[in-house]
Amino acid sequence: MATKAKKVTKETIITMFMDYVLENEQVPKTVYKFCKVNAIEESDFYLHFGSIDAIKKGIWDTFYTNTVSVIEKNKEYQEFTNRDKMLTFFYTFFEVLTLNRSYVLFIMDSSSGPFKNLEQLKGLRKNIKEFSKGLIADGNANKSSKITKHNPQLFSEGAWLQTMFLMNFWKSDDSAAFEKTDVAIEKSVNTIFDVFDNTPLENILDFGKFLYKETFA
Repeated sequence: MATKAKKVTKETIITMFMDYVLENEQVPKTVYKFCKVNAIEESDFYLHFGSIDAIKKGIWDTFYTNTVSVIEKNKEYQEFTNRDKMLTFFYTFFEVLTLNRSYVLFIMDSSSGPFKNLEQLKGLRKNIKEFSKGLIADGNANKSSKITKHNPQLFSEGAWLQTMFLMNFWKSDDSAAFEKTDVAIEKSVNTIFDVFDNTPLENILDFGKFLYKETFA
């Protein structure tokens, strides 16, 4: 009796793709090649992703959704301050990246830096900006004065630059359990919120250098 073919899910395709990249030390050049190596039908691949570029973007989207999923399971999260919500997000996001560190490092090392991979990070950038905008919108709702309200667009750009800064730091972190990255997250998040409370962020031209200086000075 013939056995029924195992259902190919979005998650299994992502796992296969990441394994392929690490085992072959390169991204598959075609969907045909990737599917043939993994003994799956191209039609099953296209049910979930339209191209190789789409799955590359989809992996980063999955890192984000997995992060949010973990956060939402914390019943106390909604009671956190915006500062603590941002800390929780970054701690969790980098735990997810650490679980997939070999793949993430390969992607980051395949160019001179994550900014060169911005095309595949577009979805992640959008998600993180929307997440941070939501935090500021919630905070502004409780403020009656326009002077004390924060600019959601400006804050979201700062949050994305902070993500890039932390990813570069985490990439080079060789401390046990990536403890230095945890310290960088704590100090950089506190820096961002302190800056927003006390300094016009528009005046900070090179946010990355500023953040590094403030975090490790």
